[in-house]
Amino acid sequence: MFNKILGKFSKDLGIDLGTKNTLVYSSDKGIVINEPSVVAVNMRTDEVLAVGEEAKKMVGKTPAHIQAIKPLIDGVISDFEVTEKMLKYFIDKVHSESFTLAPRPRVVIGIPLDITEVERKAVEDAAKSAGARQVFLVEESMAAAIGARLPVLEPTATMIVDIGGGTTEIAVISLAGVVTWKSLRLAGNELDNNIVEYIREEFNILVGEQLAEEVKIKIGSATPLKTSLEMEVRGRDLINGLPKAVIINDSQVREAMSRTIKQIVDNIKITLETTPPELVSDIYEHGIFLTGGGALLRGIDKEIAQHTKIPVRVADDPLTCVVRGTGILLSDPELLDKVALPSSEEL
Repeated sequence: MFNKILGKFSKDLGIDLGTKNTLVYSSDKGIVINEPSVVAVNMRTDEVLAVGEEAKKMVGKTPAHIQAIKPLIDGVISDFEVTEKMLKYFIDKVHSESFTLAPRPRVVIGIPLDITEVERKAVEDAAKSAGARQVFLVEESMAAAIGARLPVLEPTATMIVDIGGGTTEIAVISLAGVVTWKSLRLAGNELDNNIVEYIREEFNILVGEQLAEEVKIKIGSATPLKTSLEMEVRGRDLINGLPKAVIINDSQVREAMSRTIKQIVDNIKITLETTPPELVSDIYEHGIFLTGGGALLRGIDKEIAQHTKIPVRVADDPLTCVVRGTGILLSDPELLDKVALPSSEEL
């Protein structure tokens, strides 16, 4: 009863709990938070020092008693307490301008396709401990398709490839359900690791993940570019331990990422092979849709189209498709009822 009263003064939220970034959609303002999934904790006092952008600045730069923790690995909660603190921080931040003393919102959260029952319960419990009065879980691929305004309720196939930070999810959706799918632990983070390894092997220089991500965004591509791009990379020389700078170009970055990109393309083909023929003909007609941050990699759509012989389209603003999908579900209870997964309490 008390929760219901507090709920009247709370804003319902849609959350994309990502490995790299957490996005929050408020029912009245749209996307209000887009921050890194990082929490800085003082291990001596167990106090949360910073969350999101401020905590990300501390990664790799903290003294021994402060840890910048990434509580999600491959889209799954790896540190329950820190995830709960991060969600509570974001829920309170959304309600900071209103006069709600204890926010009790309804929350829709996107989760990976291959999540276990235990992991699913962990997401629900973390959200409830952070203040949610009611939690709805939706598959990220489904939320992304809804956010991209694709016809998920119709008896036609929609193929969506969501390339996130920790996972790539390939799903064929029809009649508000996922028909065939594949979930890979290969995505943006793996591409960053490929770049770190390449620079270490080719130049004997050790660079951090944040710099590797910057290289990927600035000069990375999946197909050759018309004009070559290059940038300076600074790191630690592994031979003498001193700082060193080198110039790296787009073809070298492409070579570094090629194996992971090939694995993603191969798994799209495998998913197509296991899809019923009637749905494959729909996919051939409507194309494959790319969402997630990885969809912004230059030429990734051309690379997939070349190997699958199917048109590939990048969704509008692919980074926010999942959270926009959760926002649409908040305002459409009928659709939410059709696509939400059963609560762990019902199982």
